[in-house]
Amino acid sequence: MRCREIIEILENQSPEHLACDWDNVGLLVGSEDKEVRRVYVALDATDDAIAEAAARKADMLLTHHPMIFKGLKKVNDQDFIGRRVIALIRHDIACYAMHTNFDIAGMAELAAERMGLTDTCVLQKTGETEEGPVGIGRVGSLPRPLTLAECAARVKEAFAVDTVKVFGFAEQISSGEMGKEPGFAEQTFLTKEPITRVALCPGSGKSVIGDAIRAGAQVLITGDIDHHEGIDAAAQGMAIIDAGHYGMEKLFIPYMKQYLGKRAPELSVITEPPRQPFVYL
Repeated sequence: MRCREIIEILENQSPEHLACDWDNVGLLVGSEDKEVRRVYVALDATDDAIAEAAARKADMLLTHHPMIFKGLKKVNDQDFIGRRVIALIRHDIACYAMHTNFDIAGMAELAAERMGLTDTCVLQKTGETEEGPVGIGRVGSLPRPLTLAECAARVKEAFAVDTVKVFGFAEQISSGEMGKEPGFAEQTFLTKEPITRVALCPGSGKSVIGDAIRAGAQVLITGDIDHHEGIDAAAQGMAIIDAGHYGMEKLFIPYMKQYLGKRAPELSVITEPPRQPFVYL
């Protein structure tokens, strides 16, 4: 297939025009006329992903996050982005990114399905189509009420992550014995009400905290939250479960393999192996 034919298939899923104004999606490196037989799918166009794509003789690298965000004034080997562009050109690999357009038309719904949410609607509206409003994130109802601890466990199971960061537990400090360090009683949620309404934002969630609170969400499940935004959200009565940017958005990889496999069976689609970008020590 020609690269432009694959792009057309991808556009049917997540049109480029849905992307946020600040984003940089689409064909970032390469020619639309290039013949593509093998596609390598990764979350990021890292050095490892590009090297693996080249080693596997891929003709196209499909990623969620764009390799190029800011304008490039030079393309040379003195800059890590420049080196990546050079490597892609050297190996004749086209590079295509689906970022906020996929967040809006794909990622949020997939995440909501993983959590089993019902009666979902857009969390942060970014536009309008014939089908209705589109935007970042989703808000909906859990299949059954959960405690915050149960909800956190459900997130770990749904997104196959070992740990999550939770804002919203209130530590109750006991007096302890005289002369000893204070002890900590079992942690409790900032409210005793069971969680039924959940907001989801698989990427960075700090920009949707206000939307989630206004939508009546008791917890926001996201892939990236800062310290201050987390404690401020808890102070306003909403818990946050941070499952990690990679932890939540890695679902892009198997989804795109399945999506392309159904619509372009003549393509060989290779997926990046699990590659957590950091470790806890």
